[in-house]
Amino acid sequence: MSDLILDQTFENISFSGKKLPAKEYDSCVFKDCDFSNANLSVITFLECRFENCNFTSVSLKNTAMQDVICVDCKMQGVDFSNCNDFMFSIRFDNCNLNYASFYGFAIKNTSFDNCMLKETDFTETDLTGSNFGYSDLSGAIFYNTIAEEVDFTEAKNFDIDPSQNKLKKAKFSKDNLIGLLRKFNIDVS
Repeated sequence: MSDLILDQTFENISFSGKKLPAKEYDSCVFKDCDFSNANLSVITFLECRFENCNFTSVSLKNTAMQDVICVDCKMQGVDFSNCNDFMFSIRFDNCNLNYASFYGFAIKNTSFDNCMLKETDFTETDLTGSNFGYSDLSGAIFYNTIAEEVDFTEAKNFDIDPSQNKLKKAKFSKDNLIGLLRKFNIDVS
């Protein structure tokens, strides 16, 4: 089998508990696929799209993702910090990323649109230029995070300590400023 799969669509396939057969997927679409407990390590995804896929307990050790789009995917507990960071670029639309980890990873200019990010770990992550449009950040961890030029104007339920994170030119709305002040135990009405 070739190490490259190009312009293929995979639909309703279970890769659960398996290792994917190729080393590189280029311009492929995955719809309604189950990657739970799958080993996607040392695989490259270039300009791929994942729709309504399950990534529960997936292994992403040294996985490369460039211009990847994930829509309506379940990615709970996924550790993205193990991915290959070279040219890493991904977009999340309406995904469940609860308990995921981006610890110490550079994910600049990443779009998290209408995502669930409950207790997601952004410790020491470089989020420069990212966007959290309509995303729920309940309990998300921001510590030594570079969140410069990040758009939080439509984000909700975040707690970010300005003294522990870099927030230069980050955008907030007046309605969600409480997320920056909560640590000071200030009552804002």
